[in-house]
Amino acid sequence: MDGPGTGTPEVRRGPVAWLWFAGGIVSVGLGGLGVVVPGLPTTVFFIVAAACFARSNPRFEQWVLNLPKIGPTVRDYRAGLGMRRRAKVMAVATILVVSLASAVFAISNVTVRLIVIAVGLVGAAYVAFLVPTRERVLAERARRAS
Repeated sequence: MDGPGTGTPEVRRGPVAWLWFAGGIVSVGLGGLGVVVPGLPTTVFFIVAAACFARSNPRFEQWVLNLPKIGPTVRDYRAGLGMRRRAKVMAVATILVVSLASAVFAISNVTVRLIVIAVGLVGAAYVAFLVPTRERVLAERARRAS
């Protein structure tokens, strides 16, 4: 049974379902673009797409969850496992490199440069310190279970 209190979002019908579905399609598009555009995130858009499809079209939600490279990451996120350590290191490195390169090579205004660097540092710190690491979460769960 879907709905309030079950942990599963209710599948919508009518115009609201179309809005959720459109949000899922846009998120898939942005996630697909993130595969080829350095610095544009991929996984977060597929997480949003799966959430939108869960509310509008479960068949498309399953499609996202079954994607070979993205699906396991979306399922891990839903299970509260966070990011794999290697992905976390790559994410932090990418955030830092892209924000620094943008500030140095693409932006001439000093104020905007500083803002881009500050936002990059905040984003990298958030991922590094606040996003759980999958391996650590699993180790903690195993420790609690024993």
